[in-house]
Amino acid sequence: MAERAEAMRAPQPVRAEPVEAPRTSPAVRAEPVEAPAQTATPAGKPHPLARLRPWVIPTLLLIAFELYARRASALGSDSLAPVSAALTAWWGAAMDGSLLQATAFTLGTAALGLLVGALLALAGGIALGLSARAARMGFMTTELLRTVPSVALIPLAMLMFGFGVRMEMAVVAFATFWPLMLLVQAAVRQVEPRLLEVSRVLGLSARERAFKIVLPAIAPRLFVALRLGVAVALVVAVTVEIAANPNGMGYAMMIAQQSFDPALMLAWLGWIGVVGYAVNAGMLRLQQRVGRRMGAA
Repeated sequence: MAERAEAMRAPQPVRAEPVEAPRTSPAVRAEPVEAPAQTATPAGKPHPLARLRPWVIPTLLLIAFELYARRASALGSDSLAPVSAALTAWWGAAMDGSLLQATAFTLGTAALGLLVGALLALAGGIALGLSARAARMGFMTTELLRTVPSVALIPLAMLMFGFGVRMEMAVVAFATFWPLMLLVQAAVRQVEPRLLEVSRVLGLSARERAFKIVLPAIAPRLFVALRLGVAVALVVAVTVEIAANPNGMGYAMMIAQQSFDPALMLAWLGWIGVVGYAVNAGMLRLQQRVGRRMGAA
């Protein structure tokens, strides 16, 4: 009995009841969401109408000028001609050969002047960029001469070379020389100094240093300078032809103005703008192509 009483006094173990896991709701299956239909063109391909956007404003301006010139002509004014009349006059100049002849003369003379000015500017810019002493010695001369307007040299060029290619080429070369030289000088000063130090260690001559170290390093900036030089050369060439030289597109435009032919004058004016745009676009494409090749190399 005592043993049974002791057993009854001892604490009984607590039996753990099984706990049911909480019931979870069945998984919701995500339905595939259809992507909205694409209305744009595939990636990497611009919309066909995007190429027409730069031409919207010029087209509107031409239409507005056409309407204004027609109204002015209806009121008795002979100083303006509509765009349609200018296009007709341009076609006539293209058919009789005067358009091609004048354009070739202006572009050829501008190219020759730019070539002379660019070669001299390249040599001078490299010399001034590599030598601080030469830059200090030539500073005053550069600042004095580069501020002289190129048109002011027309009388002097006429006395020295007369009318023709040499006179216009000299003025164009003078006008393009100074900005190109300053840009080349600035580009040479930004060449990595370690490259120049390596050239000195290798014992390269000044000519080898210029052709093997400096020119490859400043090639991208050279194309920027050449684009500026092309624009300056074309502007100065046309200006010289308007002012003095009886050849080229500028002279043809002056003859049309003196003949009281506003349609032909506007045709030449518009054609000069088209030629300038085409030359600049060609230089830009050449710069991009050379830049890609240099990057790939």
